[in-house]
Amino acid sequence: MVHGKSNLLHKMPGDDWQKFANVRALLAYMWTHPGKKTIFMGMEFGQRAEWNVWGDLQWDLLQHEPHQGLHRMIDDLNVFYKSERALWADDFSEYGFQWIDCNDTSNSVISFMRRESVGGSWLVVVANFTPQSHANYRIGVPLQGFYSEVFNTDSSRYGGCNLGNLGGKFTDSWGIHGYENSLDLCLPPLTVLVFRHDPTRLRDDLSEAETETAT
Repeated sequence: MVHGKSNLLHKMPGDDWQKFANVRALLAYMWTHPGKKTIFMGMEFGQRAEWNVWGDLQWDLLQHEPHQGLHRMIDDLNVFYKSERALWADDFSEYGFQWIDCNDTSNSVISFMRRESVGGSWLVVVANFTPQSHANYRIGVPLQGFYSEVFNTDSSRYGGCNLGNLGGKFTDSWGIHGYENSLDLCLPPLTVLVFRHDPTRLRDDLSEAETETAT
């Protein structure tokens, strides 16, 4: 960050949009990955100038939407992190982290679960580290049902394009990654998505069938 090393934003490849998307994805990946979180002054809003001990941070950049969006994402990430025990309760336990797929090098997509043992809560994290979106991208999940999309770094709130999965997806009985059920996802470019299983959400056809059975 100093002595000619440049700032985080300008270390990223691509045009300005890709730089901001890359920073959002990198920071969200760090927040959802095991370990404690560290950022340097100015990273939270996309400082453009290299940090200088004799100067001030470029707070005036917050008048521009891309910088506001990154700043809002860090605020939301902090709230999200504190509210989700799966992201920190078992940080130093093998139980707290499990890969779903870390071998898709051709698409630069990784997926994993974060878990906590006391309450049994868990999250699914999917990261697309390429500037191409992926439609119909499938990942295996341990339980069937509905998975709510609870965090998306491509949200327009953060300066993204607002691509995603319309709030969540139901699983298909399509085995992959060692699981009998899977999600068919839309992965926006340079984005981290987080999903939470929602056992209260049922498909309309399943709800109708259960109602008929009960009557």
